[in-house]
Amino acid sequence: MPPSVPSPTRRVARTLRTSLFAQVTCALVLGIVVGKLWPDTATALQPLGDGFTRLIKTVISPLVFCVVVVGIAKAGDLKAFGRIGVKALIWFEIASTAALVIGLVAANVVGPGKGMNVDPASLDAAAVQETTGGGHLPSTTEFVLNALPQSFIGSFAENELLQVLILACLVGAALLHLGHTKVPKVLPAVEQAQEIIFAVVGFIMRLAPLAVFGAMAHLVGNYGLGVMRTYAKLIVLCYVAAALFVVLLSVALKLVTGLSLWKFLRYIREEMLLALGTASTESVMPRVMQKLRRAGARDDAVGLVLPTGYSFNLDGASLYLSIGTLFIAQAVGVDLSLGQQITVVLVLMLTSKGMAGIPGSAFLALSATASSLGAIPAGAVALLLGVDRIMDSMRVVTNLLGNCVAVFAVSRWEGALDIDRAKRVLNGEDASRPDDGEKDVSGDRDVSGEKDRSGEKDRRDETRTEAPAPGVPAQKSKELEGLKERQELKEPAPEAG
Repeated sequence: MPPSVPSPTRRVARTLRTSLFAQVTCALVLGIVVGKLWPDTATALQPLGDGFTRLIKTVISPLVFCVVVVGIAKAGDLKAFGRIGVKALIWFEIASTAALVIGLVAANVVGPGKGMNVDPASLDAAAVQETTGGGHLPSTTEFVLNALPQSFIGSFAENELLQVLILACLVGAALLHLGHTKVPKVLPAVEQAQEIIFAVVGFIMRLAPLAVFGAMAHLVGNYGLGVMRTYAKLIVLCYVAAALFVVLLSVALKLVTGLSLWKFLRYIREEMLLALGTASTESVMPRVMQKLRRAGARDDAVGLVLPTGYSFNLDGASLYLSIGTLFIAQAVGVDLSLGQQITVVLVLMLTSKGMAGIPGSAFLALSATASSLGAIPAGAVALLLGVDRIMDSMRVVTNLLGNCVAVFAVSRWEGALDIDRAKRVLNGEDASRPDDGEKDVSGDRDVSGEKDRSGEKDRRDETRTEAPAPGVPAQKSKELEGLKERQELKEPAPEAG
């Protein structure tokens, strides 16, 4: 009798029940519909997205700490970890500078603000102050000092990733210095804590569709779709420039590692859609770390490069800031010379590094850039108040992809990437889940599937040797077993592989 084929309705229901990607996609569409039809109700749904982000943030710092400590202790080479850090900073600077240049070229060619003829006096500069909360970007000295921890517990409580990274490096170095014999229980405890954190992340991720629904409904209900028509030229330019930068990232990834960015996009499609819906890369950071480790990147490379990139490698923000600066200048009728545009690049190279975690940081960076030029009225930054939130999706996707490519590139540069395993995973040949089984500490291979296969083979062998054949007494079975062992001793097994 042929097996029954499930109906289309049942297949759709099963997909929605088992696929996070399908759940988040439906939540995204539903959020847009609710935001459009019932905007007043939709704006009250923001706590759904904010609550999910808060839950994820609770595990980011301990997760980064555990991954970095385990990576350093297992790699056994502190110098290699230092090399990874230096190479990551070099990559970050090259990538963010390329993003700034692409943004400037695109804004010069298209001219999104030309013809607007806005009077700066008509703009509400106080609205920018309200958005930024009167804050300011840290100076270079403040940025360095803020990266140094004042308290071990305080760094985790305040979710200061750079401080947590420094603490993790110190603890990992101390474990290497003391050796496994003096502190035999510390490293296993950190590894076990890491597995617990990944399990907690799995629980929280079940709430992802609710978070995407609430965040998207709030966005559409609060800002409406009319904003997109008003700033259509600027929005399209930013997204096209981001697409060009992603193509550049794909070429760089192919040249450096031989991997396909499009296959990687398919691999992290659930995380990418969640980041789009919540407008936050932090909401997917734990899952992305899991998947990068599974895809062959070594623990210490993932644990250092990805979190550091959240502060130093904001490619999407760099694109937006360079385009936004020229948009404002063009809108108020100011023509920036080549020298002034070079100044824009240099200023943004510095200001974009201190943006992470600061409310209204994009407006602070734009205000600092306008002040340094002396030609753009500071109040003109208010032109971008209505469209800034819509640019979040572009910034999130570009930032996330830029940091993931940085992990692969720096890992390959340091020899900390298993290319064969990465290709298998990105091709979908490795069916194991990213949070299943044991992770090889070097990130070179996933031993869970191997152990499952060997365990299954052992069970089959045991079944064959232990179960007596029909009609043969148990004693006879034992005699046959002994005879087989004596034959194996006389005839050596063929050499493996």
